[in-house]
Amino acid sequence: MKETQISNRTSTKTESIANAEISRVAVTAISISAGVIGIWAVACMIAGISNSSGPVDLLSSLFKAIIG
Repeated sequence: MKETQISNRTSTKTESIANAEISRVAVTAISISAGVIGIWAVACMIAGISNSSGPVDLLSSLFKAIIG
């Protein structure tokens, strides 16, 4: 009976470590994805500003597109 209890504790500890490692990998992947999306958004804003003669023109064009 004691051997069963010891093996259950060991497997629970191993599962806990595995779950923590999986969580760490998931958080890292989500963080990298968020960083790439942020960099892409900044690049798109820079491209929009350069194509529209400046930030004021970009914003006025944005409002015109939203309003119609």
